[in-house]
Amino acid sequence: MVQPARQLFTFEEYLALEAGSPVRHEFLQGLVWAMAGGSPDHAAICVNITSWLSNRLRDRPCRVYSSDLRVRVRATGLGTYPDATVICGRLEADPEDARGATAVNPCLIVEVLSPSTESYDRGEKLFHYKQIPGLDSIVLVAQDRPEIEVLSRQADGSWSRSVVQGSGAAELGALGVELPLAEVYRNPLA
Repeated sequence: MVQPARQLFTFEEYLALEAGSPVRHEFLQGLVWAMAGGSPDHAAICVNITSWLSNRLRDRPCRVYSSDLRVRVRATGLGTYPDATVICGRLEADPEDARGATAVNPCLIVEVLSPSTESYDRGEKLFHYKQIPGLDSIVLVAQDRPEIEVLSRQADGSWSRSVVQGSGAAELGALGVELPLAEVYRNPLA
C-alpha cells in the first residue's frame, strides 16, 4: 500500500500556519505537528512556576514567558513552545520571523512532563534545547509526583544534572534563585 506524501513546510509557511491556527504546532525539518493539550495538573503547575519566577525576578532584567512564547533552536531548526521560558536582557527574535514573535535566546526553559510527551521531552527535545548557545538551565518538572530535575550548563559546555524530590528546592544556578517544590506543587483548593 502506498502511503500519502507528507507536506513539507518552510519556516515561513509554518509561521503563516501558526498565525491562523487555534492549535499550536511544533516545527522541525519541514514537518509540522500539533502539540497536545495539557491536563489540569499540568496547567496549574505551569502557572505556579511562572508566577513564582515572575515574582522572584521582578527587579531584575529578566522576563518570564508562558507557553505562548515560541522558541526556535537555530542550530537544529526546532520551533516549539516550552511551558515556561526566561530571557534575561533583550529578547532576540529569530531573523526568519518577520513578526518578531519567535525567541532564540532563552537562558532557562521549563518543561512540565506529561505521560504522553515525557520520553520526547527527555530525549529528542532535550537534545535540541542543549544546542541553544545562551541556554544555562533546563528544568524538567514531574506532574505526578513532587520531583524537579535541573540540567545546568557548565563552564566547559557540559551539562550537570540534579534532582530534588519530595521537599526542598531546586537550584536554578543561571538565575541565582531556588525553586521550592512546595511552591511548584501548591494547590490551596485540593
